[in-house]
Order: sequence, then structure tokens, then C-alpha cells
Amino acid sequence: MGGKYRITGDKYPRMRRPRRRGKLILAATASVVALGLAGWGTMQLIDVFTGGNRKASAADHKTDCPTAKPSAPAKALPKPAKITVNVYNATPRSGLAKKAADELKKRGFTIGKVGNAPAAYDKKVPGPGVLLGAPSATNGPFPVLGTQLVGATPKTDARRTADVDLILGTKFKTFNTPQSAAAALAALTKPAPAPSSC
Repeated sequence: MGGKYRITGDKYPRMRRPRRRGKLILAATASVVALGLAGWGTMQLIDVFTGGNRKASAADHKTDCPTAKPSAPAKALPKPAKITVNVYNATPRSGLAKKAADELKKRGFTIGKVGNAPAAYDKKVPGPGVLLGAPSATNGPFPVLGTQLVGATPKTDARRTADVDLILGTKFKTFNTPQSAAAALAALTKPAPAPSSC
């Protein structure tokens, strides 16, 4: 047998195959990826059990959002002096309509008629009161007058005049305090914020 190696004796020389660098690179890459995945998994578990930085990320997200701008201009509601209120008493308590009318006058409303409620409403108003007026009053006088009395039910009729009726019901005790009524009125006149896209 010719060539570089000659066999002499009864033992054969052991020949090593040349090492392949590709396998070494592949093994090294696989170990780096495995370590990276293990580290990422550990961080996820820590976030799950400790809450992570959710608050910080939420705060960062909020700072990225532009400041909400009003989508609609403020409502132009009438001033109390521009609203004529007829005050009617639908309860058995005497003198209630006059007391209520005097209080509304102090708060700037213009007072019209004062007296007992018509038969259709006399002793038939179970709540604190009813606001009665033309359909156009729903977007003007009703909200303004409604800030004075929580729970008043708005209703419309066929009248064409701008005055509104306040019919006091059996659950009427007192008007809102001037401070809370003013705060409610201010909230009505604020422009509505635009819906957030963040």
C-alpha cells in the first residue's frame, strides 16, 4: 500500500477527522440564544409577580398624548334674569310657592305667576318638582333652573311662550345651596373635551 502512511505491524494508526468550525459556531450561537431567552423569561416572571414598571409606562404613555382640546364650544345658556319662572304649589303645605318664589328671586330669576298648581298636577307630583315649558326650554331654561333643584323632572307642553313653570312636589324640601347650584351651572357651561385617541 503506497502513499504517506504505511502499515507496519498489526496496529493501524488512528487518523482524526479535521475539526469543523461550523459546528462550534452553531453551538456557541445556540447557547447565547438560550441564555437570552432564559433572561427574558426571568424578567417576564419578575414583571408578573411585582407589577413591573406598569405605572411608569402608563405615565410615559400619557406624556406622549397631546393635551385634550375641547371638541365643542361652551353652551350659551341664558342667565337666570332672562328666565321667567312661574312657581306653583302641588303640595298640601300652604305658602310654599311664595317662599320658593322669593328664594328664586334672590338668586336672580325673574318671577312670573305664583299660586297653587293646576288640577292636572295638584297633589300629583310625587318627586321634588316638575319643570314645565315649551320644547325649546329643554336646551336653555330647564338646565339652568334644574341646577337649583335636584331631582326635578323636565316636561314639555304646547306653549309658545318662553316662561317655564316650577311645580313643587311632595318631596320638595329646599333648593340646592347657592354654592352647589353655581358649581352645577359652571359645569354645564364648560366645553366638552374631545375624545382621547391615546
